[in-house]
Amino acid sequence: MKISMSKMNFNESLKKLEEKYKIYAPKLFPYAGRFSDTDLVRYAEVSTIEEMVFDKKSDFSPKEILLPQSETMFYFTEKEYKEPDVEEKGTLVFLKSCDLHSVKRFDEIYLKNKFSDIYYSQRRDKIKFVIVGCKTGFDSCFCVSMGTNIPEDYHMGINIREDEVELEILDEGLKANFQGQDKEFEIDKVAMNKIELNVPEEINLEDVINLDLWREYDKRCVACGKCNFVCPTCTCTTTQDIFYSENENTGERRRVWASCHVDGFTDMAGGHEFRKKHGDRMRFKTMHKIGDFKKRFGYHMCTGCGRCDDACPEYISFSNCIKKLTAVLGGEDE
Repeated sequence: MKISMSKMNFNESLKKLEEKYKIYAPKLFPYAGRFSDTDLVRYAEVSTIEEMVFDKKSDFSPKEILLPQSETMFYFTEKEYKEPDVEEKGTLVFLKSCDLHSVKRFDEIYLKNKFSDIYYSQRRDKIKFVIVGCKTGFDSCFCVSMGTNIPEDYHMGINIREDEVELEILDEGLKANFQGQDKEFEIDKVAMNKIELNVPEEINLEDVINLDLWREYDKRCVACGKCNFVCPTCTCTTTQDIFYSENENTGERRRVWASCHVDGFTDMAGGHEFRKKHGDRMRFKTMHKIGDFKKRFGYHMCTGCGRCDDACPEYISFSNCIKKLTAVLGGEDE
């Protein structure tokens, strides 16, 4: 079903949907950015289309909804444990095509990777996705090169115009909430980025493990882990046991985000530590994003959103890293 409707009527429909869903979209937080007098755009609950920010790139991805930065896995006492109650409401997430493709990567890791993660599965079953048309992307985007510019497997798609909203509604449960005029259109998609990459089709570890290009990152990378935290496809976590001060035999176990770039990530019993050099950590991440994941699942893990480039305090560009690697392996880039 394809229709158009005014923004006022669209907001009325959102109001009805709020009875059944929590609605998330990128939202502007003035003066909350990482530098003085800068804004922050991140996913948060919204009630109107005017609150949604799609003309600026969100600093964080909708990964925060699928996999919270910190979540309680269970509460424990001396004798028993209890898992947290499951949220009854569904979730409606407004996002762009590249970020929807990141959900596909998450599903591979948390639902199809030999076992299904119960916490992720319970949350994922209640989420519906609304694709927001994207025409041009941003300066650091390279979604076309990564094949994530074409939206797939969404429940509803919209184009936000100046005076109206165009809707393509595919989910039967959502159709009854929107009334408008029939209209033929296509969901906007990016045809070309400023950054174009020639990503190697197959990368073997023995061909890249000792390359000199990784040594550049030994000093440039400060191992802060920002690139991992803003990445929509970084899925690593660790666990923490929190003991309550009122009774140290009670507490909760939390799952929190982890980063392959920070010190301590590879620490093992017996004092073993792998990838001590920051450049080796960059190699590990690069292989994971454009090599190892593809060998297992058939497509690249990186979606080309470019958030890692935007967030790095040392201005390290992941797209430039891919170009350098392609050139060394005999491709045309750089």
